[in-house]
Amino acid sequence: MEVKKISDYIWEIPTTEKEGMLVPARIYATEKLLREMDAGVFEQVTNVACLPGIQKYAYCMPDGHWGYGFPIGGVAAFSKEDGVISPGGIGFDINCGMRLIRTDLTVGEVRPRIRELVNLLFEIVPAGVGSKGFVKLSVEEFKQVMVRGVDWCIEKGYGWEEDRERIEENGCIEGADPSKISEKAISRGIAQLGTLGSGNHYLEIQIATPDKIFDRAAAKALGIFENQALVMVHCGSRGFGHQVATDYLRVFDAAMRKYGITVRDRELVCAPFNSPEGQDYFKAMKCAANAAFANRQVIVHRLRQGFSRIFGRKPEDMGMHIIYDVAHNVAKLEMHEVDGVEKELVVHRKGSTRCFGPGRREVPEIYRNIGQPVIVGGSMETGSYLLVGTEKAMKETFGSTMHGSGRTMSRTKAKHEVKGSELKKKMEEAGIIVKAVSNSGLAEEAGFAYKDISEVVETMELAGISRKVVELKPIGNIKG
Repeated sequence: MEVKKISDYIWEIPTTEKEGMLVPARIYATEKLLREMDAGVFEQVTNVACLPGIQKYAYCMPDGHWGYGFPIGGVAAFSKEDGVISPGGIGFDINCGMRLIRTDLTVGEVRPRIRELVNLLFEIVPAGVGSKGFVKLSVEEFKQVMVRGVDWCIEKGYGWEEDRERIEENGCIEGADPSKISEKAISRGIAQLGTLGSGNHYLEIQIATPDKIFDRAAAKALGIFENQALVMVHCGSRGFGHQVATDYLRVFDAAMRKYGITVRDRELVCAPFNSPEGQDYFKAMKCAANAAFANRQVIVHRLRQGFSRIFGRKPEDMGMHIIYDVAHNVAKLEMHEVDGVEKELVVHRKGSTRCFGPGRREVPEIYRNIGQPVIVGGSMETGSYLLVGTEKAMKETFGSTMHGSGRTMSRTKAKHEVKGSELKKKMEEAGIIVKAVSNSGLAEEAGFAYKDISEVVETMELAGISRKVVELKPIGNIKG
């Protein structure tokens, strides 16, 4: 497949490379990252470029790897009028995302009690497949969670009033409709509020080391200081979102025949955005997205309780404010410029993060001068990043950047390379206390199974899409 070099960080596959491509495909990567990408990325991103109503380009970010339908790291925007919506462009874990919580505690205060803290948080934030939370909901209450998201949590005492403004969409995407949700999806999600789940989901205690603060003015605006302890949460809508996606993949299979749509890959099943099927899925997707915001909110409530128990202080006195919360598996209606014209587009982000630049109204007022905070999770051995969005991102990538480091090795292969018990010992020797549901699950998430997070983040910084503020180093990790 012909790949043209546009710049040191942008590579383009022209429409001549595959029959049916409506726009070129663009991959953001260094030459090294591009070489290391699996063949599935090139196949999938060019398949996405064939979908009806796609605008400008089909994108893949530097953390890109093979996924379901879209590559993970995929971004595509479709015309609201004659474009489609595709569950494969959103993912099964709808609104899987990141939340970062600051504290006024320093590494000197937290490290002596880190094992105690990790053990307690592991106990009060359930993790693993099928884990259930402490919040007991009736079906009617769960429907309220779907519609109201974080607002419901705050009303029930699981959050502070200020939390709302520090979350993408204020923790609630309007237009969710529980009547579009199956009974099976409800039964899978009703007991999962406040739980981490499995796979690469985690809860991590991190440190802002002095040599890793890159933009001190932005760091100050975000509440970051040297040697500060922070907490990062990575999880989504769990079995609930998975069932919503599964349900609508079946619906869309029939819808494509009805609307005469053909796709190059069955995993890209879609429906016209404005069709009854497309709108039903969009409303159901919002239910799952709001449930995911609520899930992360209840986890934050438990975190605040846990820190209080260990340090004997109120969460407010420890400055346990949310810095931000971002979704990285979702579709949104957003205004973007295409060929000099402002258009309302259906932007799909699948393993990619919104990174709107300064001044955009969707960015909370407290951060509007610096741009939207972007939380990028690395592997549990390497650390993570806090970035901000740029004006250039608005022009080039529909205000989108990467979401993490991206896998380079299958879970099965990783388990063959290392034993979970050995990895745990190695991490403890490196100063990272880790607690996992299973040793085999821990082995799947070894650092060597992922790309170099710093290279991935640096790629988008040098391309001018997102800007580094601070790198965060792990000292304690709870793994699903």
